[in-house]
Amino acid sequence: MEYLDFELPIKELQEQYEKACQIGEESDVDVSNTCKQIEKKLNETKKEIYKSLTPWQRVQLSRHPNRPYTMDYINAICGDSFLELHGDRNFKDDKAMVGGLGKIGDQSYMFIGQQKGYNTKTRQYRNFGMANPEGYRKALRLMKSAEKFGVPVVSLIDTPGAFPGLEAEERGQGEAIARNILEMTRLRVPIIVVIIGEGASGGALGIGVGDKVLMLENTWYSVISPESCSSILWRSWEFKEQAAEALKLTATDMKKLSLIDQIVKEPLGGAHSDREKTFITVANAIDKVYSELKDLSPKDLVKKRMDKYSEMGVYKS
Repeated sequence: MEYLDFELPIKELQEQYEKACQIGEESDVDVSNTCKQIEKKLNETKKEIYKSLTPWQRVQLSRHPNRPYTMDYINAICGDSFLELHGDRNFKDDKAMVGGLGKIGDQSYMFIGQQKGYNTKTRQYRNFGMANPEGYRKALRLMKSAEKFGVPVVSLIDTPGAFPGLEAEERGQGEAIARNILEMTRLRVPIIVVIIGEGASGGALGIGVGDKVLMLENTWYSVISPESCSSILWRSWEFKEQAAEALKLTATDMKKLSLIDQIVKEPLGGAHSDREKTFITVANAIDKVYSELKDLSPKDLVKKRMDKYSEMGVYKS
């Protein structure tokens, strides 16, 4: 297990607890009371740290190297029922954007989402979760197929942004994202969006329009990353913590501003601390939201979706 800077007190207590338990196993010394005391202190420290996280600390948790990625969720939720689909039928298959058919219980869904890598090799293979235009066009192709067969769409968002390279712009990055936003507003099947990690810029919006948008507790959703915001406003990355605070990018901020619909609680310590519990929680949340949407007619779905996004940013003076 890797620990972030603000988690170091937890790391120290965890190591003390493991050493005490090991001594008890390897000798005749009764250390049960010591272990209980350390365990109690460990739980109290965890609660104290995680109940008052700053926006920047939540950004750090969303990027934790042990945090589950899109395919982790899909494989855990769908099991052997998932069938990955490839290609945009135009240029090539973008490995940063994944998608395919899978089931939660007896209900089929079209899953799409950005996929990051676990090490240097797979990060390069997945382009660090930054999709090219062909990735967004693949996602749109899959969504259109889902619409044709009446299958609801689940979008899992985890990206630092769309790929900003020259070749991506040459192939129409902006148009691909704009096209997806347009088509998703009028897709005639339920769309459930879940932000499972980073939700940055147009890269997230390109698959982020939905009837219901859910955010895991320790994720963020913003037009720009704190580091990039800091570099623009202060000409330095040193002010990223202030930028994270000012951007109002946490799940709590997004819910307060009515930009998302629901916050999905994570296990104490973040999604990576108890993956299985996180997978079950997300699957149940998707299932519950779909049960609220499945009886709506396609016409009502589209109308409610368009009304929802039209109302964003409206205020009374």
